[in-house]
Amino acid sequence: MFKNVFMLLVPLFFLACSTQDELYNLSASQWYEQIIKDLQDRDLEKADEHYTSMASEHISDPLLEPVGLILAQAHIDEEEYQLANFYLDENAKKFGSSKNIDFIRYMQIKSKFESFALPNREQGLLIETMNQINTFSNSYPNTQYSMLVGTMLIKFKLASYALEEEIAALYKRTDRLESYEIYKERLENSELKDIPMIKAKLAWYRRMFE
Repeated sequence: MFKNVFMLLVPLFFLACSTQDELYNLSASQWYEQIIKDLQDRDLEKADEHYTSMASEHISDPLLEPVGLILAQAHIDEEEYQLANFYLDENAKKFGSSKNIDFIRYMQIKSKFESFALPNREQGLLIETMNQINTFSNSYPNTQYSMLVGTMLIKFKLASYALEEEIAALYKRTDRLESYEIYKERLENSELKDIPMIKAKLAWYRRMFE
């Protein structure tokens, strides 16, 4: 009986193994097509795995550049910004040139911009990205993305101004007058001082934690 059970299990074992994803030794174009299929199937995790295999089998193949950018955008769409930046960094290292480096740097800024949701929790990210935009504008003054990053910079400046207003109000409420005067002076000297603003409103479930 044991022999009969064993003979029954053997084909099931090989059938299970044959259904697993065992792709390897594909051409770069075949990997490209597979990754596009993964994305069409909305299987981003599998697309990442196949990119890793493609990159290991075809270290510097030109097709890695568009695949990496496609995956970066896919992760931005899924709000997975660290993974998006991984692909963008890989692209910059392997394929960055005078022809495309401004686009890659723009995409990195866009990824940080998209990830910026709570300015009063992410002041470091706010300052870092504003500095990155200024560096980008100085490095690529004639880039076609200048208006886009300029718009992002304005929104970051508005967020920064609103944050400093909140900090000043907090210092005033808690009688920390010396710190309050510092922020009050910053606000009075800001280029945004006289610009009418509509303050963002937090959802009710966030207000209790802010």
